[in-house]
Amino acid sequence: MILSTLVFLPVLFALILALWPQKNMIRPMALVFSLIHFAVGLIVFQDFDTSTAQLQFVEKHMWIEKFGIQYFLAMDGISFWLVQLTTFLAPLIILASWNSISEKVRGFHICFFILQSAMLGSFLAFDAILFYVFWELSLIPMYFIVGIWGGSRRIYATLKFFIYTMAGSVLMLVAIIYMMYLTQQAFGQMSSNLLDFYKLSIPFIGSDFFSMQTLLFFAFALAFAIKVPLFPLHTWLPDAHVEAPTPGSVVLAGVMLKMGTFCYMRWVLPLFPEASEYWAWIFIMLGVIGIIYGALVAMVQPDIKKLVAYSSVSHMGYIIIGLFVMNHQGLQGGLYQMLNHGISTGALFILIGMIYERTHSREISQYGGLASVLPNFTIFFFIITLSSIAVPLTNGFVGEFLILLGVYKASPWAAGFAVTGVVLGAAYMLWMFKRVFYGEKGPLVADEKHPLIDLNVREFVILVPFVIMVFVMGIFPNHFLKYSEASIDYLVKNKSSYQLTIKGEQ
Repeated sequence: MILSTLVFLPVLFALILALWPQKNMIRPMALVFSLIHFAVGLIVFQDFDTSTAQLQFVEKHMWIEKFGIQYFLAMDGISFWLVQLTTFLAPLIILASWNSISEKVRGFHICFFILQSAMLGSFLAFDAILFYVFWELSLIPMYFIVGIWGGSRRIYATLKFFIYTMAGSVLMLVAIIYMMYLTQQAFGQMSSNLLDFYKLSIPFIGSDFFSMQTLLFFAFALAFAIKVPLFPLHTWLPDAHVEAPTPGSVVLAGVMLKMGTFCYMRWVLPLFPEASEYWAWIFIMLGVIGIIYGALVAMVQPDIKKLVAYSSVSHMGYIIIGLFVMNHQGLQGGLYQMLNHGISTGALFILIGMIYERTHSREISQYGGLASVLPNFTIFFFIITLSSIAVPLTNGFVGEFLILLGVYKASPWAAGFAVTGVVLGAAYMLWMFKRVFYGEKGPLVADEKHPLIDLNVREFVILVPFVIMVFVMGIFPNHFLKYSEASIDYLVKNKSSYQLTIKGEQ
C-alpha cells in the first residue's frame, strides 16, 4: 500500500485543508503535511532492490473489468528518483510560497496537493487509462495555479498551456484505445495493462510513414514532446513560467516537465522500439536545435525569469538527445539530468522569486551591484548558477557528461553541435550573473528609501537543501545512479523485446 499512500495522501491533505476552519493555520499545516509526505517517500529506500529491473511495491486490482482496465501502480529504477524528487521539492515549494502567495492561500495549497497526487500517479501508473487520468488531472490544478495566482497575462498563458497539452493528449488517448483493441485481437481479451502493451507485436515498415507502429509512435511522442517541451513545441513554456507565481514555476520546471521525458522511457522507447530507432534522428536533431536555440534566445532576454525559462528549453534538449541515442550512457545521463534540472532550475526560480519579493522587478537592467548589498544571497545564486552550467563537482556536470558521452558514441556530429550548448550556457548564465550582482548599482539596488535585506532564516532553510543536493549529486553520483542501473541496462539490452515482470512472480 506504500505507493497508493504516496499517490493519494496529498488528496487527503487537500481535503483536510479545505475543511479546516482556521485560515491562519493553513500554511503551517500544509508544510507539516508535505514533510510527512516526504518522510513516507523515504520509506521505499529501505526495501527497494537496486539489483533488479523488475517492478516493485506492486498494487494491482481490477477496476473496469469489461475493458480490462486496472488500478495498477508499481515502481522501478526509472521512476524511483522522480518520485523522490517530487516529494523532496514539496516542502521547499510551500516554504517559498510563504510571501509570494498572499491571497486565497487555502485554494493554492489545495491545488498544489492535488497536483502532487497527479504527478506521482503519472510516474507510478502501469495501466494506460489510469495513467491518462493522472496525466490529464495534472493540467487542472496547474491551470488554476497560473490562472489565479499568476501575473498580468496569466489568462493568456494558462489557455496556451492548456490547449497545447490537451491537443497532444487527445492523440495519445486515441492511440491508447487502439492499443487496447490490439490486445483484444492478440490475447482474446481487452486490456489497458502496460505490461500487455509491451507484449504486442505492432507492424513496422521503415519507409512507410503510415505503418501502424510509426503512427502510434508519433501519437505518443507528440503528446510527450509538448509536455517536455521540445522545440518547436516549446512556445507555451516561457509564457507559463513568466506569468506563474514562484511556486508554480518551481513545480512546473522541477517536476511537470519531467513527466514528458520520463514517459519517453516508460512508454515510447519500449513500446515502439523499431519506430523509435528509425525516427530517432528527428528527435536528436530537434533536441540539438533546442539546445542551441534555447541558449541563444536566453542570452538576449531582458527578464531574468524568461532567461531561466529559455534555459529550460536548452536543458531539456540535452535530455531528449540522451534518451534517443538509446545507449546506456545516454539513457542514464538523461534520467540523471531530469533530477539535476529539477534541483538547479527549481532553485533558480526560487532565488528569482526571493529577489522579486524585494524589488518587484525582474528586469536585469534594473539590477547591478547586488553582491555588495546581499552577500549571502549572492553566494547561493552563484552556486546554483555553477550547477546550471554543469561545472565539475556539481550535479549538472555528471548528467551532461554522460549524455554527451552517449551521444558521441552514437553520432559524433550531434555531440559536436550539442556541446556548443555548454559554452553558450556558461556565456548567458555568467553574463547574467555579472550584470545582476556586479558593476554599478542599478536603480533598484541604489534606492536608499527601500533598502534590500539579505536572506532570512526561512530563506536559508529553503536554499540549503538545494545546495547540499548540488554537491552530493555532483561528488557522489554512483549513490544515485545505482538505483536506475538495472532498469536502464535492461531497457538497453532488450529494446526490441522489452518485457517487464513483477518481482516475486515467475
